[in-house]
Formats: sequence, structure tokens, C-alpha cells
Amino acid sequence: MTIKVGVIMGSKSDWSTMEHCIQILEKLGIAHEARVVSAHRTPDLLFEYAEQAADRGIEVIIAGAGGAAHLPGMCAAKTHLPVLGVPVQSSMLSGVDSLLSIVQMPAGIPTGTLAIGKAGAVNAALLAASILANKYPDIRTALIEYRKQQTETVLASPDPRSIAN
Repeated sequence: MTIKVGVIMGSKSDWSTMEHCIQILEKLGIAHEARVVSAHRTPDLLFEYAEQAADRGIEVIIAGAGGAAHLPGMCAAKTHLPVLGVPVQSSMLSGVDSLLSIVQMPAGIPTGTLAIGKAGAVNAALLAASILANKYPDIRTALIEYRKQQTETVLASPDPRSIAN
């Protein structure tokens, strides 16, 4: 099975956010890989990863980073593939610094920017699935089923007092 989505993150500490992305990709049956690729500590590895991703069959890259969060933008600068940036919540500014670093890419280097933290990681996986669903009927079917189950879950418990968190 060819890997279709590359999930990269700036450090192991980003895993607590990015694991939510992986869980959704697995639930949808999308072949993926997860790697630590730091824009600051391993820039040559980042460039190599981004430049070779398409040749390896990757069609979408999801990049999670915190703090200065240069990983998604630098990755986008080195590939023609869609890059989806996930701002990881930082301890200093609660991820707002990460969000602003990713969302402020200059014209000509598009980088999709998702929400801070878990919601962004989940939505990055779903957005990657939506991109791939245009080409792969099995992914389209899995995505439609996921969305249908989401709807059914909400409709099954319309009274918020009956939901146990």
C-alpha cells in the first residue's frame, strides 16, 4: 500500500497533538507515515523529505509544529504538494504563536492552516481525506461514512444533559 499522507512534526513533544491526526487517518483506512522532522534542528532532512515526498507517492503532507512553527511553511516552500499546518498548543502562548507563524505565509507559498491543537489535528486528517476522496473512491466512501456516523451520534443524544463526558 502506497503511503498517501505524510504526517510530520517538529519534535516528539508534538505527538500528543498529532496522534489525533493519525487516529483519524487509521479510522479512514488511509495509508500514512509519521515522522519527526524539525525545521530548526534538521533543516536538511526537512528539505529532503519535502522534495522527495511526491516521488514516494505521498499526495498530502500534514505538518504539526509549535512555537515558531516554521515546519509547515518551510515544507510548503520545498514541495508542490498540499501542505496542511497544525499549530501545536505551546505552554507560553497557548498555541497562538504557532497559529500566527503558520497562517502568515506570504503569497505564493500556500499553507493550509487548521485550528490549534487536537481540533486542528483531527480536521487536518479529514481535510487530507477530502482532498484524496476526489481521486480514491474507497477514501470517499470512508469519509462519507465517518460524517454520517458523526451526524448519527449527535442526533442520538439531542439533550445535552444526557451526555456523559
